[in-house]
Amino acid sequence: MASPADHPVMSVNLGATPSIVEVVARSKRQRAVQRGKRVSEWSAEEKLQAVVEAASLTEAELGAWLRQKGLREEDLTRFRADALTGLTASKKPRAGSAEQKRIKELERDLKRKDAALAEAAAVLVLRKKAAALWGEEGEDT
Repeated sequence: MASPADHPVMSVNLGATPSIVEVVARSKRQRAVQRGKRVSEWSAEEKLQAVVEAASLTEAELGAWLRQKGLREEDLTRFRADALTGLTASKKPRAGSAEQKRIKELERDLKRKDAALAEAAAVLVLRKKAAALWGEEGEDT
């Protein structure tokens, strides 16, 4: 009969196995070394590329792909949201651009013309009220 020491499974020294914390930490360090940089250090192009690559994967493939890249699903969700935000951001001209100067000039002109129109409307209203109170100017009373 074979003793437990002769059986390969039974002869494993459990005291020499690393803890789960050590295994996870080593795994994370290895992934970081393989990737070359942390997720927070990825460029916008790398993040967009990750979103594009992940979009074509099935659920099972996505999990393996995320593990390979050292990403979490939250990272990918954030990348996707950032990409959509960048695409939907309004395209305002820069403050010093010729377009921006032209816009400011037109806005000033519009305000000036609005004020002139309001003044002309007030004069017309006053003339109408004066004519109603005192009659027409050409009339003798």
